[in-house]
Amino acid sequence: MTATLEPERMPAFYPGRAETDAETAAHLAELEARTIYILREAYARVSPLGMLWSIGKDSNALLWMARKAFFGRVPFPLVQLDTGMELPEVYAFRDRVVAEWELDLRVEHCPPEEDMDQTLPPATRAAARKTVGLRNALARDKYRGVMVGIRRDEQATRAKERVFSPRALDGAWDFRNQPPEFWDQYKTDFPDGVHVRIHPLLHWSELDIWRYTKAEGIPVVPLYFSRDGKRYRSLGEKNITFPVPSDASTIDEIIEELMVTKVSERAGRTMDKETEDSFERLRSSGYM
Repeated sequence: MTATLEPERMPAFYPGRAETDAETAAHLAELEARTIYILREAYARVSPLGMLWSIGKDSNALLWMARKAFFGRVPFPLVQLDTGMELPEVYAFRDRVVAEWELDLRVEHCPPEEDMDQTLPPATRAAARKTVGLRNALARDKYRGVMVGIRRDEQATRAKERVFSPRALDGAWDFRNQPPEFWDQYKTDFPDGVHVRIHPLLHWSELDIWRYTKAEGIPVVPLYFSRDGKRYRSLGEKNITFPVPSDASTIDEIIEELMVTKVSERAGRTMDKETEDSFERLRSSGYM
């Protein structure tokens, strides 16, 4: 699939398709095939279905594979949980991709921070706005399935996830009571009062995502590339996410950096530096 975006900031916005060695290409092809299988399984068995789009590198890769899975057309709506605090480059990227790829984007405006649980630490409280925004979207639009571009290697709590993960309608997640998943056989039939979070990228790593982005020429937000010795490893709201020291200004340099770095992917997320159980509390109440 070839992107037709023609941004001003080449190659930062649009890296261009690249050749990869045979072993890496085979590994990425296997990862892609499994993700496309999950996407098609979800579309065939769960309705109505939506996909959360954060506009970050992972959800962009997932969106790219959704276009592949359905022959260039995404047959379900994308939902952006918008706090109004995304970085300007993220909004600019969103608007260009939506127009170019003719996406059905539905922006869910999240409630203010003062409406959140005040017992949460400050940054966690800010992040909780998206949890409530998603809960509102589920209540209004009655999605039975929501696809999310999270990976198991991102954070310890996410390592407990299933591919098809049942949730209460309020988003509550009982990680101790999840269905078994063997040999790519997934439980997709759940009773009323339950929706399903579907995670087609659980088996990917951060390094896999960047190698795939390079191989496929997937457009990316320029903030991932170094400016003045810093770049974003993970994109979030501008009040709780900050760049980390890095001189990686191309995808090749990012890949090289990831092969040796000891710095966590979420090092720039202030929420992860708060109380140990804050992320777990958010996840159990519906956070992505």
